[in-house]
Amino acid sequence: MKNKIIFQIAEEDLQNEAINRIGRKLTDNEIDIAKDGIEWGISEPLDITYNTIFTEMTRYNNL
Repeated sequence: MKNKIIFQIAEEDLQNEAINRIGRKLTDNEIDIAKDGIEWGISEPLDITYNTIFTEMTRYNNL
């Protein structure tokens, strides 16, 4: 099975958000900080998301 990307944030997207929010592009150090924040921000609610997904799948498959 090929490992497909389900969700992705490109550096360009991050830089565009930075320009919109703080009026400038991020430095390399700031990008590293942002990557850590994004990873944490996505991983925390991801467990809840997975639980919801698999609960719904199980409920659907048992119909």
